[in-house]
Amino acid sequence: MATMARTSTGLAYPDRFYAAASFAGFDGSPNSANKDIASKFSNEVALILYALYQQATIGPCNVPKPSSWSPIEQGKWKSWQQLGNMASTEAMRLFVKILEEEDPGWYSGTSNSVEPVKDVPMNNNSNVEPIIENGNSFVETKTVSAENGSLMEPQDKDVVSEGLGSVVIYDQWVSPPITGQRPKARYEHGAAVVQDKMYIYGGNHNGRYLSDLNVLDLRSWSWSKVEANIGSKSVESPSPVNVAPCAGHSLIAWENKLLSIAGHTKDPSETIQVKEFDPQTGSWSILKTYGKAPVSRGGQSVTLVGSTLVIFGGQDAKRTLLNDLHILDLETMTWDDFDAVGVPPSPRSDHAAAVHAERYLLIFGGGSHATCFNDLHVLDLQAMEWSRPTQQGEIPTPRAGHAGVTVGENWFIVGGGDNKSGVSETVVLNMSTLVWSVVTSVEGRVPLASEGLSLLVGSIGGEDILISFGGYNGRYNNEVNVLKPSHKSTFQSKIMDAPVPDSVSAVHNATNPTRDLESELEVGQEGKIREIVMDKTDLEPMKSKGEDTSERIITTLKAEKEELELSLNKEKLHSLQLKEEITEAETRNKDLYKELQSVRGQLAAEQSRCFKLEVDVAELRQKLQTMETLLKELELLQRQKAASEEALNAKQRQGSGGVWGWLAGGPPQNADDA
Repeated sequence: MATMARTSTGLAYPDRFYAAASFAGFDGSPNSANKDIASKFSNEVALILYALYQQATIGPCNVPKPSSWSPIEQGKWKSWQQLGNMASTEAMRLFVKILEEEDPGWYSGTSNSVEPVKDVPMNNNSNVEPIIENGNSFVETKTVSAENGSLMEPQDKDVVSEGLGSVVIYDQWVSPPITGQRPKARYEHGAAVVQDKMYIYGGNHNGRYLSDLNVLDLRSWSWSKVEANIGSKSVESPSPVNVAPCAGHSLIAWENKLLSIAGHTKDPSETIQVKEFDPQTGSWSILKTYGKAPVSRGGQSVTLVGSTLVIFGGQDAKRTLLNDLHILDLETMTWDDFDAVGVPPSPRSDHAAAVHAERYLLIFGGGSHATCFNDLHVLDLQAMEWSRPTQQGEIPTPRAGHAGVTVGENWFIVGGGDNKSGVSETVVLNMSTLVWSVVTSVEGRVPLASEGLSLLVGSIGGEDILISFGGYNGRYNNEVNVLKPSHKSTFQSKIMDAPVPDSVSAVHNATNPTRDLESELEVGQEGKIREIVMDKTDLEPMKSKGEDTSERIITTLKAEKEELELSLNKEKLHSLQLKEEITEAETRNKDLYKELQSVRGQLAAEQSRCFKLEVDVAELRQKLQTMETLLKELELLQRQKAASEEALNAKQRQGSGGVWGWLAGGPPQNADDA
């Protein structure tokens, strides 16, 4: 049956291949047979057809592995890469054979005039055109990429019109139309969501701390300012208290209230203060806490775990970096500090923290006085033990001042900087596999590439959205941007080539018991694709039995060669990762040594200054003693002079008349004669 259909085409290669490719939907036109692929072929067949088409028209796969986290792109690249150095003519013949087996009458649906087909780019699965709505520029998806290897129809869920009043594309940042008076531009502010309202409190603008409270209604997307009152509930004294302007604090939603923890102020307190805002009464109050409160600080991370707050690191009022760990029980308002075992993160501020499975605290990035970090640390809150697991995937660059939120097991990180420029990529970490991926990237100096911005999770139409506000990237911002994640990162454990390292498995196995099943599915899918290549080759009617045997041997050898090359590539990748870790450790060691040398230099300068001051003080004391001696001698001479003058005057008064009379020749006068 397949032989008859193949003969009836009347076309020689490569025209027969181009006709088959056009029928299968690889001509690149929007109105082609793309929409019928899902109904005609299985996912595995669609993937191998794509790979053979790329091999026939482009050649062996020399493009890098897709940077996006799309399982479609990963599967297409993997299928193409597995073909190795298969000849173009062989790929054409295999493409036609597979198509003839799947649909023997394929040629009846094609025209006799065959035009060269256009290549379908791997990393561009949708045509995007800009549209203007409500005065804002957005993008609209015209076609939707294949999912799990099969093409799908455009879906209405890609467009959200309720609430935003605009088009929202998955995994892309857009600016919603905002009404009301925007808050003052700022960074290092606090942000939290309570009952579909995003509250923005405090922050830094031009070096001045702010104390205003603004709210964005996520249903109407309208800003308003909250005129807060000063309350006295649960404070140490019944009299009203002053809520000082602050920046670098953390704002946490707790029982429909807002808790502001720590932060830098103009006149800092000795210990961390906990302020509470009640949206119902519109009043602030300072809560009384018990136990030993941590030293005041800013730039710390505060993570809500159950009914407790976990505070890590930051920078105190004397600019001393911290890496201490404290816990505040919100039910008893009692502080407690812990000395966890293991190696903690180095002292830092402006890092990001998240909790996974209510047990593991993750710390990423941050900065010291001399450098920024991109290390990842995990604290087991049950065993109170620090560890530094191996990161996988596209590891983010060093940064500080970034913001992060969790959606399921995915930890999204936005913004930050490295003292040179802002970070433009939005990245996500699958906390079960510790695999990093890039969600999207922005261009230019935009608010999303800022330090000190805030990132929150809201909900529209039952779907999660990420909301960013503010930041500083050379100028202060007060813009709002939203992103609707596609949750494709949940496929990461299925599409990773390298096995999960031992350092990750402890976290992963405790939180994701379905990983083994997913791995089996992954291996099974790869086996099916590889099996298709073998089976379809064997199905071609051979002219002789010897040719059939030769091709089978060649195919087997190619498969074995590909497996060996894949194993070698994995070992090379692992070696490169180890080298990168060694380089990272050496770089960090150099940075720490530079910081140590700087501190030593400052200490030597202070010691020299102190020695000089001691010498000056000794000289002044010697001069002071000399002056005191001179003063005493002067007083003695003055007394002697006064005594001499007094004696001389007395003698002059007693003998002045007798002397002159004797000189004149007359008798001396006595007192009676006078």
